[in-house]
Amino acid sequence: MAAFTDKIIVITGASDGIGAELARQLAAQRARLVLAARRTAALDAVADECRAAGADCLTVPTDVADQAQCVALIEAAVQHFGAIDVLVANAGVSGHARLDEVTDLGWYERMMRINLFGTLWCCHAALPHLKARRGLIVGVSSLAGKIGVPGRTAYSASKFAMAGLLEALRSELVDDGVGVTIVYPGMVATRIRYHGFGADGAPAGRSGLDERGMMPVETCAREMIRAMAGRRRELVMTAKGKLGLWLKLLAPGLVDRMARAALARDQ
Repeated sequence: MAAFTDKIIVITGASDGIGAELARQLAAQRARLVLAARRTAALDAVADECRAAGADCLTVPTDVADQAQCVALIEAAVQHFGAIDVLVANAGVSGHARLDEVTDLGWYERMMRINLFGTLWCCHAALPHLKARRGLIVGVSSLAGKIGVPGRTAYSASKFAMAGLLEALRSELVDDGVGVTIVYPGMVATRIRYHGFGADGAPAGRSGLDERGMMPVETCAREMIRAMAGRRRELVMTAKGKLGLWLKLLAPGLVDRMARAALARDQ
């Protein structure tokens, strides 16, 4: 049997990108899936793929920026399957703008509600059920949550905060047998950067980063599942990301230059 056969797994942000591919690969292991996202049609399409692969699948349209919807998601999962083994807090939004370009900071607050509070609210609601199964929380952060990236003031802040929340939570849950795995992807071939906020708060419509050499989403999901199966503390993807974290301790100025170099050439 595969590591996640018959495991009950809740995935937020499951309608596209990393969340959707993670669902498809877990479906191949015959996991029991609870898929959440705002876009109902796209969510249903992913669920159909998962069912075709043999997975039992429940969809729950959810905006994680709303605490009541996060609570309702967990309640629906438990009502349908009776328990939760894994919570994957994957839903997130990106943004690209220098702070001095922004006139209305309202979308910074919206990003925090999605990236930080969406994770917090889902974790809080799921804790009793995860404790009962000695389960696992998986938080999908970003290398921008380890190293500040210019033009990503809002995004880096939200992902640093998310990682801090999950690191503290990991220590709190040791005696309960609940694991916490934090995933730090680099540049993955998804559309998150294009759908994210621009300086004016509207969808950016562009990445803002040099996207050459992006990791295929299939590879990202496969590495995540491996880390989940091993209940690893964290997964830092790409050799460049690991090098950056090491250099951050020894030569922080060099890391700042590397971060600036990650900007798209037309910036």
